[in-house]
Amino acid sequence: MDPNTKTIFPFAVFFIYLSFPIILHAHSHGEAGHKMLYTYKQKTDNGPAEWGKINPDWKVCNTGKIQSPIDLTNERVSLIHDQAWKREYKPAPAVIINRGHDIMASWKEDAGKMTIHQTDYKLVQCHWHSPSEHTINGTSYDLELHMVHTSAEGKTAVIGVLYKLGEPDEFLTKLLNGIKEVKKNEINVGLVDPRDIRFHTKIYRYIGSLTAPPCTEGVIWNIVKRVNTVSMEQIAALKEAVDDGFETNARPVQDRHGRTVWFYDQNA
Repeated sequence: MDPNTKTIFPFAVFFIYLSFPIILHAHSHGEAGHKMLYTYKQKTDNGPAEWGKINPDWKVCNTGKIQSPIDLTNERVSLIHDQAWKREYKPAPAVIINRGHDIMASWKEDAGKMTIHQTDYKLVQCHWHSPSEHTINGTSYDLELHMVHTSAEGKTAVIGVLYKLGEPDEFLTKLLNGIKEVKKNEINVGLVDPRDIRFHTKIYRYIGSLTAPPCTEGVIWNIVKRVNTVSMEQIAALKEAVDDGFETNARPVQDRHGRTVWFYDQNA
């Protein structure tokens, strides 16, 4: 990590991306429904390497140059001593939804927001991938949580939290019964507090894409450096709930194509 790598150019690129809205093509905030014919199994006709050929609207999955996930390597980041965001979350009614390819907790009312460079991003849902999609210095983890936020202009920002096997995760513990019962119907889980998702404020930030079709680009990714813990029972519940074949639902790491990754070290 080079502490002197702090230039105007990376920020210029970042603000250019902030200026363009993201057009989301499918339901559930951009990801295609599980009934669409794609899988995460590699070296198959509908696996990740073929997503861009399945549907014309998904071609960017193969042709895009800022796809996600990526490997986050400490030696190749720009160190920023500044506040990465401002977060204001609050409890709100939520439901558990089985999208087939993953399990999602969706807030039905205002659950708060995060603010990045004076743009507000409303928290709308979170979902899980196992194993992790992003890697750090080549290391993959057991689970990754994505907190999906959208702005009034249609831009998307995601917080990614990584987990390794250990003590149960407090947030998943409160949702576990709903996850086990969800099947094909929405399960109302009452008030859900996003502040129960614990993470620190040292983050990697870069511009990427959705990690499932249609792989829309322009997503602001914020991956928390500190790895949390999750129990085997919690991971098993998520795997059991999804459709057969999606027990492993992580897209392989994509080419970085020279993109800048910023590392924010703050005490906010």
